[in-house]
Amino acid sequence: MDRMSNDARDVQEFFGARAADWDSRFPDDGPAYERGVAAIGLRRGDKVLDAGCGTGRALPVLRAAVGSEGTVVGADLTPAMLAEAVRTGRDTHGDLLLADVSRLPLRDGAFDAVFGAGLISHLPEPGANLRELARIVRPGGHLALFHPIGRKALAARHGREITPGDLRAEANLRPLLAGSGWRLVSYVDEDTRFLALAVREA
Repeated sequence: MDRMSNDARDVQEFFGARAADWDSRFPDDGPAYERGVAAIGLRRGDKVLDAGCGTGRALPVLRAAVGSEGTVVGADLTPAMLAEAVRTGRDTHGDLLLADVSRLPLRDGAFDAVFGAGLISHLPEPGANLRELARIVRPGGHLALFHPIGRKALAARHGREITPGDLRAEANLRPLLAGSGWRLVSYVDEDTRFLALAVREA
């Protein structure tokens, strides 16, 4: 099995074991998701991908932003997470896709935006994976890398310190995005949220 497949298997095992109680562990994240999605500036009729959608917590908010005429797709690598999205009825807000974000079965430039909650730290090849997300977004489209709490708060939750190599640090993220077809236009890292917004370069 190649490296990418090993990484994918590790992600599936990690999230598969936690899928059943994932939502109950983070019951108060709803308002943060709403603020994160609002910051993208989605319009009615837009097409948006929730990359690494997990249990689909962002899907209702994304659907509300793009309206019934828009398109919402939630892609995730872990079947158990998608099963939870179905169990909670969140699949009614978008189409679910069992897929690895490193190889998406989606057309070039098909989407107006990508929303990725907690995504960046789980990408096995961040540069290549961000390029794949850029591939499926039209020029001028948006990427939102989101987390309901900031880097410092997240590190404290796991009993760790922030390291200089953290991909989410602005000094690391800006050149990573620039080399992957994106231009960072907004960066917020505070206790109550992390949100990096980027625009797809032509």
